[in-house]
Amino acid sequence: MAQIELRSLTKSYKTGKVLKGVSLVAEQGEIVCVFGPSGVGKTVLLRLIAGVEELDAGAIFLEGRDVTDAPPETRGVGIAFQNFALFPHMTAFDNIGSALTAHGASASIIKAKVEKVAALLKITHVLSHLPRALSNGQKQRTALARALAADPKIVLLDDPLRNVDAKLRYEMRLELPSLLRASGATVLYVTQDYKEAMAIGDRIAVLVDGRFEQIAAPPAIYRGPASVSVARLFGDPSINLIPIKPKATKDGAVCEIGGATVSLAEIHAATPGRSLLLGLRPESLNVSDQQAPDSFPVEVMAVTPLNEKTVLLLRTHDGQEIFASEAGVENETRQPGPAFARFDATRALVFDEASGARIEGRA
Repeated sequence: MAQIELRSLTKSYKTGKVLKGVSLVAEQGEIVCVFGPSGVGKTVLLRLIAGVEELDAGAIFLEGRDVTDAPPETRGVGIAFQNFALFPHMTAFDNIGSALTAHGASASIIKAKVEKVAALLKITHVLSHLPRALSNGQKQRTALARALAADPKIVLLDDPLRNVDAKLRYEMRLELPSLLRASGATVLYVTQDYKEAMAIGDRIAVLVDGRFEQIAAPPAIYRGPASVSVARLFGDPSINLIPIKPKATKDGAVCEIGGATVSLAEIHAATPGRSLLLGLRPESLNVSDQQAPDSFPVEVMAVTPLNEKTVLLLRTHDGQEIFASEAGVENETRQPGPAFARFDATRALVFDEASGARIEGRA
């Protein structure tokens, strides 16, 4: 039985419609990351599920029960919102244990559960502090601990690592999935950081323009985004999108890039003459000083070493700027100037230029 089922949720404000028929099913113990840019309605979605906002249309089922019109306190969810919402007169310990206290748990059970989750979130040393004495990162982790302490079956997390420093954020990306899975809860985890979504989610639900554009496992979304909109949200640097019009030849489909003719994969042989966008992840481009079959001439405009990778800004002969990414800093001697780029045709993505939809059949 699905733990969370959303059926065509719609929500509008005076400024316009925020959610436009959002549907989602999350199974027991699953972590679903709701991902998208700022302002697309991710927090609104959580507030609707929690019952602190009212739906315009649609239905919400939690643990098989229709809670569309149920008050928040009867929905049985643990929540951690961006604004912390900590009780200012209560210590971190009492804030974390507040849900347990409300359910009448004994002092020994409250102590054990609070200390356990505090240790996992590395806030044991501030349990006696009031919220005003906590850093934003400590407040965020206290709110997260409170959401988890009562062992809820459903947990809603609104960007819980947003205010955490970089080192701890990286550590928590590694540790939080294990913590959440150990709890057995079904989790909706909101984030606008694609790396976080890919590290934490069993599936990612990509919210674009009020709708879920794609819901799939992280590798499937990265390798096969449903649309240009989704493709652009994943990757750093972002995906390269090159306008092309494939041609059919006796040797297969080809296209022109920067004045050179390059081969496309066999799966794109049915697209001659169409106005398409060729999607190339920066890491799928190989840059060399030597010309090779299916390579096209470029000018290396800038070389940016970033420790784990080196990013190259390239310009084709027809003026299009694209990025290439090379692992490590192996090319320390690379300098701006003429070069050749080529890509693995089987890793290329092709989108319809008019609709933005990906053309299926990628190998």
